[in-house]
Amino acid sequence: MTNDAASDAPLLQVAAITRTFGGFTALDNISVDIRKGERFGLIGPNGSGKTTLINCISGALRPQVGNVIFCGENINELPPHLRARRGIARSFQIPRPFKSMTVLENLMVGLDFARVDSSQPEEEVAMSILTRMGLASKADAASDKLSQVELRKMELARAMAVRPKLLISDEAMAGLSSSEVDEVLDLLISLGEEDITIIMIEHIMQAVMRFSERVMCLDAGKIIAIGAPNEVMGNKRVQEAYLGT
Repeated sequence: MTNDAASDAPLLQVAAITRTFGGFTALDNISVDIRKGERFGLIGPNGSGKTTLINCISGALRPQVGNVIFCGENINELPPHLRARRGIARSFQIPRPFKSMTVLENLMVGLDFARVDSSQPEEEVAMSILTRMGLASKADAASDKLSQVELRKMELARAMAVRPKLLISDEAMAGLSSSEVDEVLDLLISLGEEDITIIMIEHIMQAVMRFSERVMCLDAGKIIAIGAPNEVMGNKRVQEAYLGT
């Protein structure tokens, strides 16, 4: 493969994956390529397969059929922590900080877990990430004293500690006010401008429309639409399945 061909290769390839639970098919022959630096929105009604898909990408689940290929490598057999060290990070809808630790200490745990080589001391790296997330003033605060939007920012900061090539943001804006949604959305967009590929799972459609370069909609484990945000949201099947119209 030439260097040009390698640079054009997708960062992530989901290749014909199927995942069942008993007699229930959660994912049915799902294929999608996501390029380096892309901002990719993933939508669908509850039970559509979104969480199963990101679990297969991050390693919490393995597909029974098909492959997950990251940076040209089949990672089906890699556990989550090894996928994280290769550059796949995930933030969770419900933040799970170590409540007995400060914000800085929480991030230091993430850095130690990631084991990313750096000439900088880990505390300096952690503080630079907190500054990036607007949390530098909260470094010494107990994590259980943070507001909801600060907890979401800390969850993103912990994901950033692995220096991800791919960041999966799982409903980072759920339950936030409009101004707080804008804060988190601005952060995610700015991260995307740094060549980090981001998959955003979100139910707030205004956020999806503003954030995404492409959107994929799942329903009952199948892709029913994929393309530009306006095209997907104008798709009749998406409106019927997701918006109930």
